[in-house]
Amino acid sequence: MSAALTLYFDGLCPFCAHSMRRLKTWDAAGRLAFVDIAAAGFDPSPLGVDMAALNREVHGLTREGEVLAGIDTMLAAYTLAGRGWLVWPLRVRLLRPALAASYRWFARHRYAISKRLGYRLPAACDGVSCAIGNPFLKR
Repeated sequence: MSAALTLYFDGLCPFCAHSMRRLKTWDAAGRLAFVDIAAAGFDPSPLGVDMAALNREVHGLTREGEVLAGIDTMLAAYTLAGRGWLVWPLRVRLLRPALAASYRWFARHRYAISKRLGYRLPAACDGVSCAIGNPFLKR
């Protein structure tokens, strides 16, 4: 049986990788699957989404074939992991536009935020994968 939701995340982002490990721990029922888009050989074509889009925000693919992005992905993932109460504001229609914009800002600056939170950036972040959409890492 396939997972109810497969999450496509940036494994080079320390904060992102930590968040996915936490979700995996919470997912006692095994409803989630995780794919690191920074892994060697990753091919985004089956999703119908390019790497630039995957690097802009987290994506998810439901068992039924629906592609989710951004806060919709996070809402589905936390709900499936039994932690929907942590993301309850994402359910409030009037808050969603502001929260979506805030999430996109966070995603764009995820490496700088990771560094400020004390996470070590991997050496691989000198490469193109980490630099996509991230002025902080462009050298």
